[in-house]
Amino acid sequence: MLAATVRVTRDIDVAEECVQDAYARALATWPTGGIPAKPGAWLTTVARRRAIDVARRASTHDRALPLLVERVPVPGPDELELRGAAELPDAVDDRLRLIFTCCHPAIAGEAQVALTLRLLCGLSTAEVGRAFLVSETTMAARITRAKKKIAAARIPFRVPPVEELPARTDAVLSVVHLLYTTGHTSPAGVDLVRRDLVERSLDLARMLRVLLPDDAEVASLLALVLLTDARRASRVAGDGHLVLLADQDRSHWDHAAIREGITLVREALRQRRPGRFALMAAIAAVHSEAASWEATDWREIVGLYDLLVQIWPSPVVALNRAVAIGLAEGPMAGLAALDELATEPVLSTYSYLAAARADFLRRLGRTHEARLAYEEALLLSENVVEREFLANRLAEVGG
Repeated sequence: MLAATVRVTRDIDVAEECVQDAYARALATWPTGGIPAKPGAWLTTVARRRAIDVARRASTHDRALPLLVERVPVPGPDELELRGAAELPDAVDDRLRLIFTCCHPAIAGEAQVALTLRLLCGLSTAEVGRAFLVSETTMAARITRAKKKIAAARIPFRVPPVEELPARTDAVLSVVHLLYTTGHTSPAGVDLVRRDLVERSLDLARMLRVLLPDDAEVASLLALVLLTDARRASRVAGDGHLVLLADQDRSHWDHAAIREGITLVREALRQRRPGRFALMAAIAAVHSEAASWEATDWREIVGLYDLLVQIWPSPVVALNRAVAIGLAEGPMAGLAALDELATEPVLSTYSYLAAARADFLRRLGRTHEARLAYEEALLLSENVVEREFLANRLAEVGG
């Protein structure tokens, strides 16, 4: 709704107000008139009509009053509707236009991703903050600054020309990747997976593939999403319990998605020196090609993480690498690698660090330390499915 409305207003704040007006109208009329057959389409139409009314009033205002300062004229609603209609392939929609608007080089890198997750993906400010491992207050300030920058710089609502795409593509890929990871394991709530976010990220990855068919990192991101999401059906048992990768029934994986993902990985790796998404997709491919957990080539995975941490020195990548070391070389080696990250401030509130330590300590028979680590992980986790899993593990070590 927001992406479709911004196309009319060319102003994010105004579009948000129009969307809220549409919801308010629904609350006022649906209880008596009934819910429409297509509620989403109804809401979008009302929001866009409201936006056109606002644009008409602004256009009339500008024609009627003398301009005291030089400014860009406000286009009329008909022009707003038609502009950009033939800019993109049919597969590319308003959501992608909004992503590229939010990822303009004039906006700070982290703010680009945060703003897009907030506006396009429907994540709360708190959820976006958790994705970046920062407080809600810090994230709210970043988002506000980014919105003001778009308005002040008059950043256009469009996919940029071909020559400008490289400056924004990496940020756009980061947005889609963060959207997928947030949906893959929801930071909070009763569901492990947020299907809406997962499917939205897959749609956007496919749109980017249409827009940039020769970009290796675009192909790699689509491969990463396909290969990881191929395991979705086996991640939660019928009773709602979390199923670890080691215990999943691989016959339930989506093997058509795996084949498509592996083809894309091979294509990306042939083109140039692999980027971060190509390496992440290659790691996912190793998991997907293994016939069983025991057959997984953990040393190859460690080698891929060694390359990834060099080109993308993220604390979370370092954490994943440490876990892979523990699975390749034993829990003592993994614990030592994790302990090297103990002073990393970004990971101080990250539940997976405590959970990984707890698992290696449990395997080593150090039950008292494992209990403390599981308790810490429980305190830091807000997802109900993950909390239940951690509580069961805690009970196994006497907690």
